[in-house]
Amino acid sequence: MMRAFGCFVLVLLAVAAGWFLRDRINMRDRDTPAAGDTVIVWEPITSEGAERARKAIEDLGARSAPVFASLRPGDVSSYIFVALARQLPPSAERIESAVIGDRLHVRASVKLSDFGGAGALGPLAGFLGERETMQLGGYFHVIRPGLAEFRVTSLQLGNFSVPTNLIPRLIRSFSKGARPEGVAEDGLPLLVPPYLADVRIAGGRVVLYRNPQ
Repeated sequence: MMRAFGCFVLVLLAVAAGWFLRDRINMRDRDTPAAGDTVIVWEPITSEGAERARKAIEDLGARSAPVFASLRPGDVSSYIFVALARQLPPSAERIESAVIGDRLHVRASVKLSDFGGAGALGPLAGFLGERETMQLGGYFHVIRPGLAEFRVTSLQLGNFSVPTNLIPRLIRSFSKGARPEGVAEDGLPLLVPPYLADVRIAGGRVVLYRNPQ
């Protein structure tokens, strides 16, 4: 009986080890595209990128301007950083962004205390260190003139993906200030120029569209 029980425990440990190693390998390979896939380029937040995006967005508001502007993800993220930083955990450092498929991803090193401690993270907290990489994936949605949101469709802490139904609760744990009316539970509010009508993500770029004038 004891020998059978020992074998059963060894099998459970082997399964758990295999799951853990598979998870780490999958996470390691997410930034390593297969042959023929688009290379994922992570771009840092910079003042130069913010200036390029600011000029492009201001030019988009001119009556004679084209109806859209195509920007690099790093430039867009740099431009909205001041607004988005108020919604990110206070300890966020080394912020980068990349387009993966039709989603914009933002990652940063954060302290887990920003999420309200181990209680907010539940059993997941036992597998995480004091500081981990947080990665948000999502898309932009213009709610009304002057107000948009970044809808978070995926959230990752360290090597672990947070279940979708827990994303709103974690966002509430670190976002500050009142949430404007109309912002989704999984959304981070952003103030935008009133002439901005739509934001689409494709081909490694973020494309901004203005209202016809």
